[in-house]
Amino acid sequence: MNPDIETYSHYICEQIAGIQACLRGLSDEQINEAPAVEDANSAFVIATHVLGNARAWVLGIACGQPLRRDRPAEFASRGSFEAFDSAATALCAEIEAALLDLDPSALDRRFRPSQELWGAGEVQEVTVRSALAHVLQHASMHLGQIQLTRDLVVAG
Repeated sequence: MNPDIETYSHYICEQIAGIQACLRGLSDEQINEAPAVEDANSAFVIATHVLGNARAWVLGIACGQPLRRDRPAEFASRGSFEAFDSAATALCAEIEAALLDLDPSALDRRFRPSQELWGAGEVQEVTVRSALAHVLQHASMHLGQIQLTRDLVVAG
């Protein structure tokens, strides 16, 4: 595997593993509880959103796989740690396999993704490389939110 692609693959899956570790040990009630803060989401919602974003941006946008994304459903989700853990592990395997097949010459290809995969906001031109970097940034930001959400729920 190309060293740049290998780095993206490693760190994307490392962020997802960090989310899995953060949620491990929470009860189903805790994982689905939003803290008492205006417009807060539960840890499960945020974690599900991270997986939806990673799936859309790595598999769909960067690797060009045909897929659909239901972003509103990510924010209405509820579930168990076991369900999230299984989905996260499966997604990391998909990401690793897809990136293994990614041609390194595609990293700097410029294009405009579909609005459905892009998510919120106006679609901008990206490169495959910037799409992968976006997933890292997005997952890192939300990992911090999940850590705070967990702490608030456990303390509450």
